[in-house]
Amino acid sequence: MKGTGGDRPLGRPVPDWSVRPRPPREVMRGRYVRLEPFDLARHADALFASYADSNWDYMAAGPFADAAEHRAYAARAMTGEDPFFYTIFDLATERPGGVSALMRIVPEHGVIEVGNIAYAPWFQRTRAATEAMYILAALVFDRLGYRRYEWKCNDLNVPSKRAALRLGFRFEGVFRDHMVVKGRSRDTAWFAITAEEWPARKAAFERWLDPSNFDAAGRQKTRLSMLIAVEEGGRG
Repeated sequence: MKGTGGDRPLGRPVPDWSVRPRPPREVMRGRYVRLEPFDLARHADALFASYADSNWDYMAAGPFADAAEHRAYAARAMTGEDPFFYTIFDLATERPGGVSALMRIVPEHGVIEVGNIAYAPWFQRTRAATEAMYILAALVFDRLGYRRYEWKCNDLNVPSKRAALRLGFRFEGVFRDHMVVKGRSRDTAWFAITAEEWPARKAAFERWLDPSNFDAAGRQKTRLSMLIAVEEGGRG
C-alpha cells in the first residue's frame, strides 16, 4: 500500500500548527470604545436600559419585559466561557452600547465565531460600533492566531447579512433548516474571514477608523467596503 495520500491532493499543509489560546478575560480599549468581559452585577441593568426600542426579531432571546427578566437571561446565557460575552462601552458617553460574543470556539482548529451581537439603536451604524468589530477581529487573528473567523445569522436577517459583507466577511452559503428559534425554522447564512484575508481587512479597518476619514460633521469620506476592495486589489 502507498503511504497516506499517494498522489492524491490532501489539502494545504499547516506547518507548526498548535492549539490556539482561548479569549482572555481582559478589558480591550480602542479610540471610540472599550470592551469589558460581561459582568452581571455591573452591566446587566445598564444594558437593559440602553436596549429600549431594540428589535429582537432574529435574536435567540428577547424582547425582555423588564430588567429582572433580562438579568435572569443574562445570568443563564452570558456568564460562561463559550459564548464569551463582552459589553461594549461608548467612550464618548460611557454608556453601554451593546454586547457581542466570541463563541463556538474551537482552539484545536483555530476557528471562532462572532455572534450574539445586540446593539442599542443609538449605537448602531456608528464609528464605535465598527471599531468594536475591528477590536474583536484583531484579537482573534493578531493575538490569538486563529485561522478562521465566522459570522452566522438568520438568512432572513438582511441587515445582519449586509453588515457581515460590509465588515469584510465572505458569504459561504446557507444551511437550510439549520435551527429552530422561537418556534420557527431558521435557515442560517454563513460568512467568514480567514487569516490569509485578514491583513487586507485590517488595513482597511484602520484607514476607515482614522479620524481623517471623517468630516467635521462626522460623516465618512470613504466607505469601509471601498477600502476593503482597494486593499484586496493591492495585495492581489
